[in-house]
Amino acid sequence: MPGEFLFTGRRGVERSMTTRQHARLVAEWIGSVGLDPRLFGTHSLRRTKATLIYRRTGNLGLSSFCLDTPKIESTVRYLGIEVDDALAIAEQVDV
Repeated sequence: MPGEFLFTGRRGVERSMTTRQHARLVAEWIGSVGLDPRLFGTHSLRRTKATLIYRRTGNLGLSSFCLDTPKIESTVRYLGIEVDDALAIAEQVDV
């Protein structure tokens, strides 16, 4: 239902989980698949997903949307993409 939380916090179903609770949950999931939770976290997973989307599609707009960043320039910096590389990919797309 709209307005309800998928992952509720320990303070009740009316409250979302805290960022710390979320980080602990992700660490548990990472550990459960045999990876070292010290090497992966919420931030690195977020960045990895957006980077893979960009590499597979060359679509900075889509990556920017997934990251919820307001500017393409922010996405370019965040993903560590060279502007020249991004422009070269954009030039390959015929409209």
